[in-house]
Amino acid sequence: MPEQEFHGHIGRTYDESEEWWPEQTRPPEDAPNVLMIVLDDVGFGQVGCYGGPIDTPNIDRLAENGLQYNNFQTTALCAPTRSCLLTGRNHHSNGMGLVTEASTGFPGYNGSIPHENGFLSEMLVEHGYNTFAAGKWHLAPAEETSAAGPYDEWPLGRGFERYYGFLSGDTHQYYPNLVQGNEQIEPPATPEEGYHLTEDLADRTIQHIQDAQSVAPEKPFFAYFATGACHAPHHVPQEWANKYEGEFDIGWDELRKQILSRQKELGVVPENATLSPDDPDIPHWDDLSDDEQTLYARMMEVFAGFLEHTDHHIGRILDFLEEIGELDNTLVLVVSDNGASAEGGPGGSVNEMRFFNNIEEDLEDNLEAMDALGGPEYYNHYPMGWAWAGDTPFRRWKRETYRGGVSDPMVVHWPDGIDAQDEIRDQFVHAIDIVPTVLEAIGIEAPEEIKGYSQSPIEGTSFAYTFDDPAAPEQHTDQYFEMLAYRAIYHDGWRAVKPWEFGKPITAEDLSATTIKETGWELYNLEEDFSEAHNVADEHPEKVLELAQLWWAEAGTYDVLPLDGRAVERMAATGRPQVSSPRDQYVYYPGGESVPENGAVSVLNRDHSITAEVDIPQGGTEGVLLAHGSTNGGYSLFVLDNRLHYVHNYCGIEEYQITTDSEIPADVAELGMEFEVTGEPDVQNGAGAPATLRLYYDDDQVGEGDLPVTIPIMIAINAGLSCGQDLVQAVTTEYEKPFAFTGDLTQVTVDVSGEPFVHHEAVVKRIMARE
Repeated sequence: MPEQEFHGHIGRTYDESEEWWPEQTRPPEDAPNVLMIVLDDVGFGQVGCYGGPIDTPNIDRLAENGLQYNNFQTTALCAPTRSCLLTGRNHHSNGMGLVTEASTGFPGYNGSIPHENGFLSEMLVEHGYNTFAAGKWHLAPAEETSAAGPYDEWPLGRGFERYYGFLSGDTHQYYPNLVQGNEQIEPPATPEEGYHLTEDLADRTIQHIQDAQSVAPEKPFFAYFATGACHAPHHVPQEWANKYEGEFDIGWDELRKQILSRQKELGVVPENATLSPDDPDIPHWDDLSDDEQTLYARMMEVFAGFLEHTDHHIGRILDFLEEIGELDNTLVLVVSDNGASAEGGPGGSVNEMRFFNNIEEDLEDNLEAMDALGGPEYYNHYPMGWAWAGDTPFRRWKRETYRGGVSDPMVVHWPDGIDAQDEIRDQFVHAIDIVPTVLEAIGIEAPEEIKGYSQSPIEGTSFAYTFDDPAAPEQHTDQYFEMLAYRAIYHDGWRAVKPWEFGKPITAEDLSATTIKETGWELYNLEEDFSEAHNVADEHPEKVLELAQLWWAEAGTYDVLPLDGRAVERMAATGRPQVSSPRDQYVYYPGGESVPENGAVSVLNRDHSITAEVDIPQGGTEGVLLAHGSTNGGYSLFVLDNRLHYVHNYCGIEEYQITTDSEIPADVAELGMEFEVTGEPDVQNGAGAPATLRLYYDDDQVGEGDLPVTIPIMIAINAGLSCGQDLVQAVTTEYEKPFAFTGDLTQVTVDVSGEPFVHHEAVVKRIMARE
């Protein structure tokens, strides 16, 4: 280790001196590789080996040669769970009580994982492991994910030696916001050339392992493979979705019954398990119209293809490990981060920009889009009824602390270290238990210090004791749950749940525990009621009170307090640290990275201007000056046919274009536009402020037009702002990306002296749907 004190001797000359080299860091002999595969928004009842209707032959073969766990628990939300998986500490202990975009100024919710809570990657790299990460991160404060950094919460700052993926909660699968190391990069190919993010991530994972093994084949690795799948958008080549044509015409009510039957055949659930009750938020399939059934069934076909496609690329990684002789000595863990997602709403969505901007989706329009779902044109998500079915046999879904939100599939495969094969384990296991299990499997202790930071205790419990003993007594016997004031507590086979209304502020009066009636807790005996179908709180009031009090004790221990049920106010909280201060002018320079949405200038519903300093070459020029957004909504100021153009893409529904009356003179120094608001926005109905748009060559007005409606709330999901070219996805059909400016562009200044407009309820909707 380089920091070791020199133990040789330094004389006046080499002959009088004695060399000494620091002892090399090496892992324990025969230490296994570790491959952690984290799926996104995949429910307990969706994977094939868990009785699901989707073919997942590669995850299934891991289960056939390894172990399945039917009592694996998460936090109910993506980033909080991932923080547990990588640190072995509870999500509130990690400051990740919610997603980083909704951080508040309390230790359990500040959105920044303390360095005292070291990552598994930081632990293993100090023991001589290579550490690689590919895919979704979402563990750095949202305001710190631009080129301005800081970078210490990015993957390379938390112990990973190589990283390739995306930093946000979700991304487009054909036009992703890619980061390699600490730099933003363009995807290596286009969808027309066959590009898809999952394949790319698998390629990079294989490459990372192959590169290291070629040089030091005896050196073990830790690979973290976190797919964007199966989070929305549900993107997959048509042939994968078409395989499931007609498979879901039966609807979600019948599908739940079929899944439960298969789960019992496979032994994934007990024989006495029953379906949880019908959900009041889910319509019965037979009550839907024929058109609704047709569209919704196709949306599920696309999701099914998406998951099988993901499984296929997981198989490619497994095949590679088998080819190089490392599969049997690799501890493979496959998990999902939370229950299936109901964020598609009752009718699903084909364009989330409409959802985020309060523009009601039209059934007829969505039916017209049906044949192209899964392709790059749409940003689609299935209806919440399929999430309900995907979490069979449990109730509810992601974000809630019923088992549908927190009980997820987990498969463990390690032939060299586990004798048992094709067996089910029913001991309680939580996401915080992964790290101590990996450390025990390797044979190392959690470090007391990492990079000068004294380490907090690991809060999870190793479940290695279950590997070869299905009857081993459960060792993780108590576990609290909290998400958005939804609460639950597990204790020795009992589970108490306190449901909560999303966005309802929680007061001291709501928390009175003086009587059972006032607590509002539900109680389930999981020994007899695997699926939480029968609330027995009235029969066991003493147990309810015991568990409610235990929850409070756990909450006090793990920084869960203060409880916060707010939504709008919480997302709009002031005081959250920012990389830069708000300003009236934003200056952008050509050729750099695109600026993420949360770091870009906000121009919606306010007067603003854009001025580009240019030098026009002889013969004219073309290209983008400034673009913000994507094909699903945004704006672009660009030159085409030697004229200045402005396009406002209203959420992929309509493009409004204003063009100059004359060509650009050779001596012009500035190209500009002015946006003047002419009316009030109608945000509730999806209409941003109307405006008059004026175009300028220097100080001369050379074009004018009206924008009858503009984007009201949010410009871009994944495509940010770029200067001198249009990165990620072209905002308009008038050109193909990147359409770089061919003249000399010095800088572009955006003036936003007008008062900013913020619709906080919409901000909540955007943040919560993207985690």
